[in-house]
Amino acid sequence: MSDFVVGLTGGIGSGKSTVADLFVEQGAVLVDTDAIAHELTSAGGAAMPALVAEFGTTVATAEGAMDRAAMRRLVFADPAARVRLEDILHPLIRQLSAERCRAAKSPYVILAVPLLVESGTYRERCDRILVVDCPENLQVERVMARNGMSVDEVKVIMAAQATRQQRLAVANDIVVNDADPAGLYSQVSDLHLKYLMLSAEKVKASC
Repeated sequence: MSDFVVGLTGGIGSGKSTVADLFVEQGAVLVDTDAIAHELTSAGGAAMPALVAEFGTTVATAEGAMDRAAMRRLVFADPAARVRLEDILHPLIRQLSAERCRAAKSPYVILAVPLLVESGTYRERCDRILVVDCPENLQVERVMARNGMSVDEVKVIMAAQATRQQRLAVANDIVVNDADPAGLYSQVSDLHLKYLMLSAEKVKASC
């Protein structure tokens, strides 16, 4: 059981998943709120009955998963629908992520939350906040290459997120992901040792 939680966040295209995977290689347990959201909205997912009851069968695929394209259209056309969607999903995501953090059999847990800065409830649960950072023009380039989006589409997403400055302002630790993989690995390795030490200190203090 682990009670030392490192909140991992960063803007779209910053490389959060890459950094999270490197921590897993070091032996950390990863609790990913995006993955939990997909799990909840997959066929037979725990959120699906409430989603269908709230929005109707048009938001479900024939297999019973959430139709992401249909839901995107719905929340884009009706901002109130986004709030209703979040009211269903967010409590379930918070509950599951908390349970998995507590159950983790590692000295510390990486809790990956894309909108951690925007959500006070997650920040309160973290012993450290780790921000994956890179220049904004690099974020745009990566997302365009990965998702086939236009510059304007990427910038709309970025505008809805916390700014780079806001993320850095709350960071306890920063991984700079603007260069080579070897440099990224080195930063994660150093932080891994740091988190092992800090988690051990927390355990000792609680005894």
